[in-house]
Amino acid sequence: MARLVSTLFISADGVVEIDPDWHFPYFDENMGRAVGEDYDTADVLLLGRVTYDSFAGAWPDRETAGGEDAAFARQIGDLRKVVVSRQPLEFSWRNCELAAGDLVEAVTALKADDGVTGILVPGSISVVQQLLAAGLVDELRLLVHPVAARKGRRLFDDGDTPYHLTLTASEVFPTGVIRVIYAPTDAPAAIGYDAVTENVPDGR
Repeated sequence: MARLVSTLFISADGVVEIDPDWHFPYFDENMGRAVGEDYDTADVLLLGRVTYDSFAGAWPDRETAGGEDAAFARQIGDLRKVVVSRQPLEFSWRNCELAAGDLVEAVTALKADDGVTGILVPGSISVVQQLLAAGLVDELRLLVHPVAARKGRRLFDDGDTPYHLTLTASEVFPTGVIRVIYAPTDAPAAIGYDAVTENVPDGR
């Protein structure tokens, strides 16, 4: 069963709709390494339509230009890319295909494909939200920026059921960015205040 990893840049107040003004000042070599490690987990990229349009409008030209980011652009281009869209698409970027049918059913089948070992979902907010609700995300990798964006779409929308997570790794960068890696987990046992009174500060 392939592992599905979601990777997102996120502000301290939970915004994942990236504004370059608060994102790029924190993009240093540590963040670049983290991004590279995320992509190294995957042989398939799963992209929402908006993320696909952004990637396809930039990375092929960067690969052709041959600049410092050309090798990474080539890596992305070489990966199989499955795009989620309600409308047919004509792809100009190589190795792209349209996700067939219902998103949850398509991703469930992709995870069960013996030829797939790792699926990476970069950005693609609405796709990640649907996959979290369906229990299909195996790992959530967040690069938390030390800024309150105060506007923009948030990762965790309103809902009736909390998402419980276990922290599997963390790292603090010199810029103040915190890399956190979570995996979904079961809810802890229900307890009330009376069960934790011994942990209350002693008031010295």
